[in-house]
Amino acid sequence: MTKTAWVFPGQGSQEIGMGLDLLETDLGKQRFQEAENILGWSVPEVCREDETRFSQTHYTQPCLYVVSAILSDLLVAKGLKPDLVAGHSLGEYVALYTAQVFDFKSGLQLVQKRSLLMSQASDGKMVALMGFDGEQLNQAVEAIEGVVLANDNHAGQVVISGTPAAVDTLLGQIKAKRKVKLNVSGAFHSPLMATAEEDFQSVLDTVDFHPAQTPVVSNVEPIPATDPILLRSRLIQQITGPVRWRETALTLADQNIAKVMEVGPGKVLTGLIKRTCKEMNLININSLASLSD
Repeated sequence: MTKTAWVFPGQGSQEIGMGLDLLETDLGKQRFQEAENILGWSVPEVCREDETRFSQTHYTQPCLYVVSAILSDLLVAKGLKPDLVAGHSLGEYVALYTAQVFDFKSGLQLVQKRSLLMSQASDGKMVALMGFDGEQLNQAVEAIEGVVLANDNHAGQVVISGTPAAVDTLLGQIKAKRKVKLNVSGAFHSPLMATAEEDFQSVLDTVDFHPAQTPVVSNVEPIPATDPILLRSRLIQQITGPVRWRETALTLADQNIAKVMEVGPGKVLTGLIKRTCKEMNLININSLASLSD
């Protein structure tokens, strides 16, 4: 039997209008209403037409969580179940929800707090690099204080994060085909998020974590796990730790995963996985129509 993994996208995959077709389902209507009761604002309303709010971290992340969670719920309602789950940064929360580590409400409350803390972060900079010498980059990161590899997406794409001065110093030393500054408020997935990590810990401690019903491959330690204590620890480390997505893709291959379904807006993760695992069967579940394909 074909082994399948479900993966969930993070910030950057959002697009105006995402998830609005899910209002055609009873489950979608129910989840959107639950989300509005928790957040105090409407996810479909923000996704529909409010570009100003939609682009802000403390709106974007809850919207992505809700839409991806609904798509996951609809897959489960069809009788489908993954053998492994994983998520890119924010997407890890949907992976944990899908694995029944916590319920929809608890996950959204965590995302709401996380997104607020991240949106308040400042004095940081993140830049994506494409087409570079990996050894040269690693040496530069080790030599320059205040900058780290935040995302290892595939062999040809990473994201660096740190103080503006440190990031600029590294950029001056590294040749790359493309260097793209990310539109974020702080140095996410770096030690500069230590204060946010500490604040988030107190919120995380209020949520009950249950044993995962599906093994979860975490960002900071891409080894399948079901233990709730370990999954909680990994989630708090994620605030300051790296997103090891290239290794996640390799883990899926090592676990004999033959099919990967990206559940959520966009097609970012399937694109990244294809660069690492070229033979993987990749499917995108990003709309109501794609559920019936």
